[in-house]
Amino acid sequence: MCDLQTTGRRGWRGWRSFPATEMTRATGAWHDLTHCFHDELPVPHVFEHPHVKRVMKMPESKLNVTRFEVTVHTGTHLDAPSHLFVDGPGFDEVPLGMLQGPGVVWKLDVQPHDEITPEMLQAMTPKMRPGDIVLLCAGWDRRFGTDSYMLNPALTVPAAEWLVSQGIKALGVDFATPDMALAKRPADFDWPVHKVLLGNGALVAENLANLTPLAGQRVEVVFGALNIKGADGSPARIIARPVEDWTTS
Repeated sequence: MCDLQTTGRRGWRGWRSFPATEMTRATGAWHDLTHCFHDELPVPHVFEHPHVKRVMKMPESKLNVTRFEVTVHTGTHLDAPSHLFVDGPGFDEVPLGMLQGPGVVWKLDVQPHDEITPEMLQAMTPKMRPGDIVLLCAGWDRRFGTDSYMLNPALTVPAAEWLVSQGIKALGVDFATPDMALAKRPADFDWPVHKVLLGNGALVAENLANLTPLAGQRVEVVFGALNIKGADGSPARIIARPVEDWTTS
C-alpha cells in the first residue's frame, strides 16, 4: 500500500463527464499494445529493472510460484492523477469507465525531439469525439531498448490543452513520455504536459507497442491496470481492436 501524501502540488480538477457512447461493431481482432515484462526490460536510468523470479518451482515443489517486483512507471503503464497531484486519486479510485472505451489511433510522422503541435493533431483522421481515448502511433516502439528511444517526440502544452478542450478521456503514446525527452529537460522541469492532462482528469499511458496495424482507425481500448491502493501508476495490459466508424457505415 502506498503512503498517502498531504503536502505537495495541488490542482486536480476532478473527473470529467462524457456523453454516453454505444460501442460499434468490431471489425478486427484484439491487438496487444503491451511490452512484455522481464528482468532486462529497458527502463529509464532513474528506475530499477523489474525483477521476475521463480520462488517455487516444479518438480522440487508441487507448484510454480513467481515473484514480481516493479516500479509502477516501468514498461507499458498508466499514470494516475496522483502521479502529479497530491489531491488527485490513485488507481484504487479510478472509475472503471476511465479504463475502457472508444478512441482513435493517429499516425505521426515525427523525428527525435520533434514537437507535436495542435495543428498536427487537428489534421489527424479519424476525428476524435468527446470521451475518446487517443493513441499516438509514432512507430517509436521499434526503437524500444535502444538509445534513440529516449529521444522521443513530445506534445507541446497547447497540444495537450487542445486535447483537453476536445474532451479527451486518456492519451496513450508508443514512446517514453508525452512530455519533453529526459535528456532535454532543464533543471526546473515540471512535467507541463502531464499536468495539463492529469490535472484535467485525462489518464496517460506510456510505452505502448504494436499500434501500427491500428493506425488511422477508430478502436475500442481496454486499459488493464492493477487496482493498487493509492498508487500513482500501474503496469497495464493494454489492448485495442478496430471498430466501425458509425459516421461512415
